[in-house]
Amino acid sequence: MYHFIGIAGSGMSSLALIMYNLGFKVKGSDISKDFFTTEELKKVIKIADFDEKNITKDLIIVQGNAFNDDNVEVKKAKELGLKIYSYQDMVAKLTEMFETISISGCHGKTTTTAMLSHVLKNIRGTNYLIGDGTGYARKGNKTFVLEACEYKRHFLAYQQKYAIITNIDLDHIDYYKDINDVIDAYQDFALNTDKYIIAYGDDPYTRKLKINKILFYGLKGNNDVIAKKIKYDSTGTIFDVYINKEYYDTFFIKFTGEHMVLNAMAVISLCYLEKIEKDKVKHELSTFLGAKRRFSEEKINNNIIIDDYAHHPKEIEVTIKAAKLKYPNKKLITIFQPHTFSRTKKFINEFIKVLNESDITYVLDVHPSREKQEDFPNINSEIIISKLNKGFCINKNNADELLKYDNVVLLFLSPNSLKDLIDDYKNKINS
Repeated sequence: MYHFIGIAGSGMSSLALIMYNLGFKVKGSDISKDFFTTEELKKVIKIADFDEKNITKDLIIVQGNAFNDDNVEVKKAKELGLKIYSYQDMVAKLTEMFETISISGCHGKTTTTAMLSHVLKNIRGTNYLIGDGTGYARKGNKTFVLEACEYKRHFLAYQQKYAIITNIDLDHIDYYKDINDVIDAYQDFALNTDKYIIAYGDDPYTRKLKINKILFYGLKGNNDVIAKKIKYDSTGTIFDVYINKEYYDTFFIKFTGEHMVLNAMAVISLCYLEKIEKDKVKHELSTFLGAKRRFSEEKINNNIIIDDYAHHPKEIEVTIKAAKLKYPNKKLITIFQPHTFSRTKKFINEFIKVLNESDITYVLDVHPSREKQEDFPNINSEIIISKLNKGFCINKNNADELLKYDNVVLLFLSPNSLKDLIDDYKNKINS
């Protein structure tokens, strides 16, 4: 029996579902059972609250990266001398069981993983682990599509047949020293790849990778796979793809934004290398509906609610741009929760610049995640609000301030779920 400590985490919940599908006995615990990642999980796996009584001598432990030796269950497991796997070590065992395709990158990896999983599952079957809490496996499948996170070089635990790198950027600055440190990590990740690296070629940092077998995709003419004639409308995006300077085909996706075209191109590039029929790829791309909490839309009266995981300035920039492109006649109201004090401190000016592209911005208190406020005494939401053109504070349990708007887009941005605030808004606007 495997017991997951921190089973509601985005990767942990996906991994638990995969191991359950492969026939292993699985249970787990967490701070809360009601994260957005646990929707599928709760249908098949019992989730308990943290309690040392959950830990018994017959268990093998999978320890989530968000929890350390102070956790009561981790303490008990060590007292009993149980075998303890980290999340990435457990995933690494799965990569040895299947032909693995790892998707990494500082932005876009979750959507790209979800998109590729959708395409491959419907064409020939695949197992997959997506960072939105989605995991699936069937014993007969040969391939495993994996979202591989660069934080603390966790992705170096994996050995893959192919690797997709959606971009390289400076993030997780509580761990990485500078951009060169990040590039070095991706270089090592690429060297763990047996066949091909598929990388976004308009990114100057991916171009610094020293790899023999690498296929670049992008919009510029020096790429191997290029998108041209990109056209947006209310239903999505259509674009032509050229491979090695020759017309390949025309594709359609139900999303707006250049970043979504690039995600699709990564998938098209992989399928091209695997010699999968392009007509089948075209069809499956056109039916893909998105990953959880990645530009998830809902209409409420005259307003559009968009819930998105974006938390890095570049992610926020492309998400705001996509919202304005899709809804040009609606005012854009952004509700943003900064994630970690270190990221807020490092990118304060970038946050202000991109958030000022909204008509109005509301900022919640900084979500500390693994950090402590006392280590960053001068870092808070007010340092962002004070420099915005139209910036205001908001409480995550009170949406009253948002009720005065009509015919707008309400864009909620945070890797930490803002479900309580969104639900409060929906309940009050309809009451």
